[in-house]
Amino acid sequence: MIVMSFISGSFAQEEKSENPLMKPFSTPFQVPPFGDIKLEHFIPAIDAGIKANLAEIDAIVNNPAAPDFKNTILAYDIAGDQLSVATRIFSNLNGANTNPAMQKLAREITHKMTRHRDNISLNPKLFQRVKAVYEKRNEMGLDAQQIRVTEKYYKDFERNGANLSPENQTRLRQINEELSKTVLQFGENLLAETNKNFKMVVDKKEDLSGLPEEVIDAAAIEAKKDSLPGKWEFTLAKPSMLPFLTYANNRQLREKLYCGYFMRGDYDNKFDNKDLIKKMVLLRDERAKLLGYKNFASYVIADNMAKTPEIVYQFLNKLWVPALKRAKKERADLQAIIDREGGKFKLQSWDWWYYSEKVRKARYNLDEAELKPYFSLDNVQKGMFYVANKLYGITFEKRSDLPVYHPEVVAYEVKDKDKSHLAVLYMDFHPRDGKRVGAWCTGYGSRQYRNGKKIDPIISMVMNFTRPTGNAPALLSFDEVTTAFHEFGHALHSVFADGPYDRTSRDVPRDFVELPSQIDENWAAEPQVLKAYAKHYKTGKVIPDALIDKLEKSAQFNQGFITTELLAASILDLDYNTAANTAISDVRAFEKQSMEKIGLIDEILPRYRSTYFQHSFSGGYTAGYYVYTWAAVLDADAFDAFKSSGDIFNPVLAAKFRELLTKCGTDEGMAIYQKFRGKDPDITPLLKKRGLL
Repeated sequence: MIVMSFISGSFAQEEKSENPLMKPFSTPFQVPPFGDIKLEHFIPAIDAGIKANLAEIDAIVNNPAAPDFKNTILAYDIAGDQLSVATRIFSNLNGANTNPAMQKLAREITHKMTRHRDNISLNPKLFQRVKAVYEKRNEMGLDAQQIRVTEKYYKDFERNGANLSPENQTRLRQINEELSKTVLQFGENLLAETNKNFKMVVDKKEDLSGLPEEVIDAAAIEAKKDSLPGKWEFTLAKPSMLPFLTYANNRQLREKLYCGYFMRGDYDNKFDNKDLIKKMVLLRDERAKLLGYKNFASYVIADNMAKTPEIVYQFLNKLWVPALKRAKKERADLQAIIDREGGKFKLQSWDWWYYSEKVRKARYNLDEAELKPYFSLDNVQKGMFYVANKLYGITFEKRSDLPVYHPEVVAYEVKDKDKSHLAVLYMDFHPRDGKRVGAWCTGYGSRQYRNGKKIDPIISMVMNFTRPTGNAPALLSFDEVTTAFHEFGHALHSVFADGPYDRTSRDVPRDFVELPSQIDENWAAEPQVLKAYAKHYKTGKVIPDALIDKLEKSAQFNQGFITTELLAASILDLDYNTAANTAISDVRAFEKQSMEKIGLIDEILPRYRSTYFQHSFSGGYTAGYYVYTWAAVLDADAFDAFKSSGDIFNPVLAAKFRELLTKCGTDEGMAIYQKFRGKDPDITPLLKKRGLL
């Protein structure tokens, strides 16, 4: 995580500047003074930060003393603080609250930062000093964590091309530059395709048949925002799209909306992402081969728990067979309803949500509309805080005195059980034009140590949840509830993660990082927890046992579909990053062949088709979308420990899991997990949880 600290001497030289990014923040907990920051501040701050960082690197490489841990590894570990301030703020704002001017600026900053990172990672003198410490690390009297951080930095340099010939380093720089621009463009295209380029306007009330009143109200508000009073507007944001696909009786409009979703970036226009994908696949493959790997997936996964793409494929295929079998059974159930109703048509992908909801009502007597009144956004927040307090004793205090980057953002101070400060947590819940899709947890700074002083993290949860409508607060679907708990789990990881060195304090493999988030989802549906937070927004009455029982019995409902679409996307991601020996001439054909190879049924699309697969092509999960499923094995096994103990808040296990979150960077991922669990993870709890045994 990029950090925020203002201790370095180079920062002091800029203190008199009027640029708020170039002097210490006077805000509580040194949070960013968002109201003072303007676009024109970023480039001067980043230029100054690059200059300061290069001076720090020069001081390391020109040190006449022999390389040792303190003058090389530690000095490198704490370098770059000034630059991190501006880059982290800009990156987070560009994801959560962007605009055309900021996107233009992003292209310039991306170019600067790509070149700067290469200048450091390919600095031969710096690498030689790191290598000198690495080669004598076991003879220098270093402790285990000093050896670990030394090994990590040496490996970083290797993986970033430090051992390449000068000619190959030149080519690597070119590849990195091209990739950074292409990744950014992919994301910009997707943002436009999702938030601006498609809107379905309904002008006949009868076309809203089947929709809950709050969904209709939200669509009316959306239309008014676009100067369309008396009409209803539906967008590709999930809080707008999914209720329409689930409840709208008008099949033609369901098709129109879903096609708008799955055709994003695939219209052969200026926002089309297919050529960008082809370019990225080739560049990533060439980069991997330069660095000595068979393909880009091998390069990525070598640093993960799984180690090789072959192991990942084996793992995914082990789940694919029972998941697809279950999905085919679900398909038959949906088709039976269509036939029974005299539909005289074959189930299509845009029908799945609508008819699966009918099955859920018939089989479990459960209607999502029954649940939502108990899941107001405020109640869900209280539920997350309740779980964290019961497990770890921490509390969350709302702070109205902290600056925020948008009026909808809420800030909290996180306090430990002894009331000492732990972190600042921002929460940003609702969709808007300048926010990218999905949900994520990021930060403006992680826990670090400078000159003996501890600096605590500043964390941000960013989501796209249903907005309030009329007199009703924001009422979440249960899927949104679990998403909130998921991102909150990431936040807790950042709250607790601690260690003496920046490089290793929160260092976990990519296929471990979803464990803290996914395990937190489990508490959301526990009856004991539901009764603590799921209260009717009008009456205040606790969710009834009968509704909890229905929710529990339906927990495995539609898991064939959910697991199959997730696994299909994971396999598609791997295929792009293992089959790149020759140019992909046709993205659509490649995707089709990839899905036919595994037998994906036509009625289910991969969770992300290629042209809007942000995780793979611009979201940092390239050759790594499988990690959600890999971590699902860990989270199901870990939560099974709590359940088997008879106490979902077992204090001994909670203390051990907090230690896992705190000391996650002190060892390799599997070793950390085994220390918590006392054994290797077992896949059985996951199969049981999803009804795939």
